[in-house]
Amino acid sequence: MSDAAADTNGDGDVDVDAVVIGAGFSGLYMLHKLREQGLDVRVYEKGDEVGGTWYWNTYPGARCDSESHIYCFSFDEDLHREWTWSERYPEQPEILEYLQWVADRLDLHRNIEFEREVTSATYDDESATWTVEMADGERVTTRYFVTAVGCLSKPYRPDFDGLEEFEGEWYHTARWPEDGVDLEDEHVGVIGTGSTGIQFISEVGGRADHLTVFQRTPNYAVPAQNRPLSEEEYAEIRENYDDIWERARDSRLGMPFDHEHETDYGLSDEDIEDVLEERWQQGGFRFLHTFEPGAILSDPELNEKVSAFIREKIRERVDDPETAETLVPTDHPYGAKRPPMDYDDYYGTYNRDDVSLVDVDENPIDRVTTDGIRTTDDHYELDVLVFATGFDAMTGALLAIDIEGRNQRLEEKWEAGPRTYLGLMTHGFPNLFTITGPQSPSVLTNMPLSIEQHVEWIADCIAYVDDEGYDRIEASEDSEEQWVQNTNMLAENMLFSEAKSWYRGANVPGKTQVFTPFPGGLDNYREICARIARDDYDGFELGRVAAQAE
Repeated sequence: MSDAAADTNGDGDVDVDAVVIGAGFSGLYMLHKLREQGLDVRVYEKGDEVGGTWYWNTYPGARCDSESHIYCFSFDEDLHREWTWSERYPEQPEILEYLQWVADRLDLHRNIEFEREVTSATYDDESATWTVEMADGERVTTRYFVTAVGCLSKPYRPDFDGLEEFEGEWYHTARWPEDGVDLEDEHVGVIGTGSTGIQFISEVGGRADHLTVFQRTPNYAVPAQNRPLSEEEYAEIRENYDDIWERARDSRLGMPFDHEHETDYGLSDEDIEDVLEERWQQGGFRFLHTFEPGAILSDPELNEKVSAFIREKIRERVDDPETAETLVPTDHPYGAKRPPMDYDDYYGTYNRDDVSLVDVDENPIDRVTTDGIRTTDDHYELDVLVFATGFDAMTGALLAIDIEGRNQRLEEKWEAGPRTYLGLMTHGFPNLFTITGPQSPSVLTNMPLSIEQHVEWIADCIAYVDDEGYDRIEASEDSEEQWVQNTNMLAENMLFSEAKSWYRGANVPGKTQVFTPFPGGLDNYREICARIARDDYDGFELGRVAAQAE
């Protein structure tokens, strides 16, 4: 235990200086950073190995949607110069292998307890400490409580009538069996066509005897243009890594991509078509950077031109006109939901005779039967049912833990939507830090860079609290209120407000719908956080326990 932590605890020693929940990207770096500062840190991980998202999501086709050379840690030059990614968008096993390699390389396993589920955490104001309890009843006391549980961690499954009567097998993609599932010669039904569904459908379309896709809302899937990375490409990346990281940090989305034009001002329709086609061939999030992403996400006329381009691409790829129109999104602008990637000819999958598309917006699911799914108009016989229905995003994993602060539970405080300052702390819950919490850029960006920025800010904050002899820090009520209002105002002035998305909790019935990430850009957000820290953590309240204050 660090001397600072031990000396400032007015009510006796704690078991550890800091408890971190989760051993994915966030938890691993938080452990490394705090341990470098001399703190005694313990990480609790529900799984039996590191990996976070990439430990749990092992379904067929699982990949990241950020390019591999930036979907990694940047804080240690040796790490990104020693590791070589095999392709532009690596699959889940390779990302998991990378995180396990990092954990070994930095000797992190010795501070992680696996197969330990945290069920509750309670704050004691007199001692400025947290008591964290596990599922097996064990308790540990700590000064700092850091959640690294991820934004997309708690699976959501619709509550369809009759599921318990289904005589086949059913799975959620986020809890795919470790040994996999043999889908050969099976009639498979998949519910959901978001990012996960698109990956799964593309992978399984040619494997199952028949695949039936139940789609509620079509999406704008842009080709990833995935490919193996050559030695020459990687040599160039390594040569320019410093510049790559600098440009990524100084960007809206945490990606080092230049845009062709700020807006479409002064461009003819032919010019716009040409530049969109060029970026379409480049693929991935480079397409969103055809114009400045903030302009695409704010200007309805510009967005419609981009959206119409994608719709036409879908029509060109799908042979059957009726199927094509079912796959064409018209109910939301491009980018108002997380833009999915097409890694393996997703739209071409629907040209296969053994793949069927059911529009459940027009033909809703009535119930699951013993041998399939009944909609209002038909019955579909299935051997295997797969839920690619996503997550209770942003808040679900946090609220699954019974967190009690000063006279209030977090679930009660966030009943009408999350309330944070910077997405890092919430009033009434001192010394509780939420990595990539609600109202931070998080899921609107390349996640590893947002994670690194949060971890470094939290570590610096903890060092400041200890060095200045304080025992606790929390967001002030006023600063929290202003930050929530600012986040909501920015979102309402952008096109995010025109989509029913998991950004707003719209995918979970009964959940309060409020835009949860901060939409002002990672570059602006970094500057705000840095200024607040320079100003001695303006907007935060710092204090000492009574024994120390006297």
